[in-house]
Amino acid sequence: MTDPDLLALDGVARVYAARRGLFGGADPVRAVDSVTLSVPPARTVGIVGESGCGKSTLGRLALGLERPDAGSVRFADAPMPRIGSAAWRRLRARMQLVFQDPLGALDRRLPVATQVAEPLEIHRIGSPADRADRVADLLRAVGLRPDHGTRYPHELSGGQRQRAVLARALATDPALLVADEPISALDVSIQAQVVNMLGDLQAARGIAMLFISHDLKVVRQVSHHVAVMYLGRIMEQGDPDAIFADPIHPYTQALVSAVPVAGPRRRPRIVLEGEPPNPARRPAGCPFHPRCPIAVSDCQVIVPELQPMPDGRHVACLRAAISPGAARIAA
Repeated sequence: MTDPDLLALDGVARVYAARRGLFGGADPVRAVDSVTLSVPPARTVGIVGESGCGKSTLGRLALGLERPDAGSVRFADAPMPRIGSAAWRRLRARMQLVFQDPLGALDRRLPVATQVAEPLEIHRIGSPADRADRVADLLRAVGLRPDHGTRYPHELSGGQRQRAVLARALATDPALLVADEPISALDVSIQAQVVNMLGDLQAARGIAMLFISHDLKVVRQVSHHVAVMYLGRIMEQGDPDAIFADPIHPYTQALVSAVPVAGPRRRPRIVLEGEPPNPARRPAGCPFHPRCPIAVSDCQVIVPELQPMPDGRHVACLRAAISPGAARIAA
């Protein structure tokens, strides 16, 4: 018998109201639309897609920071408690968010050690002496020296600040980290260090991660499972090696073709026409059909559901449902 998933999202949706203008009404914006996803213990699930596809909203739903308008979120095989309840506050210690901008995530008026100790104080973990030792251990675990704890955020480099953010996120020994673009604000050389550190911390502590990024190469490196999002829906998900080596959905094919490679490309770059549709005026049928070079008339009226493929991945494409080869974009 397999262990239950640590995090399970079942058909979750999140709708916001967007104003049409100064005196206009409001249009509903479906930021996340019927997403089903799970994160097993000690594994990493990567979420990729263009800006505005709903990745960050999905992360907030996963953490229980926002209430889904439809569907359900379960953590440790129990329903997500009501936001603001005592059970919800207790659960904060078991799941943490790693922010994109480390300088914005830290209080510039407080030393780093004080900020790393703050979750321990909030959740009343250990005595004051124990907390000081715990902070020193956390700083060492993320590659910082104890004296870094006496410094203020502006006195650290970008990489050191992100390590401090990670130390604070790890303070309560969480079971789940949601990392929302955790390396996009860092230099390339520092990105590699932080990615390697996340892998080491996961191996040592058994942490599950939801890794949100637009960088496909990094997602492939860190993830055990990948989900590709477009306009609030998952287009393709499965094993990262299979998806990046042989993408099936036309949108995934376009994303993978844009990843920089050394030497000659195996397949030509696919350039999509047009811009992503306005989320407040979603197209009928498949959300990708206005930009899809192989769309057929059914794509304009039928919303494709994720269908299993022979290799175990799932794809939301009417043509792939008939045959994976039918969804290939011709060179």
